[in-house]
Amino acid sequence: MAAGLAAELKESLGVVPELVQGKGGVFEVTADGTLVFSKKKLDRFPALGEITKILKERM
Repeated sequence: MAAGLAAELKESLGVVPELVQGKGGVFEVTADGTLVFSKKKLDRFPALGEITKILKERM
């Protein structure tokens, strides 16, 4: 999941994300220190393209 998202972000936004290994099934995405997606809070993984859309809206 994380590697695929990293590739998607690099291709669509030209950014190289930093992947940080977590524990306990945590999957969170932050941008500029702000949490933009949390699997723990939403109880699901992001849909394909969802994180890219969120980040584009923030730009």
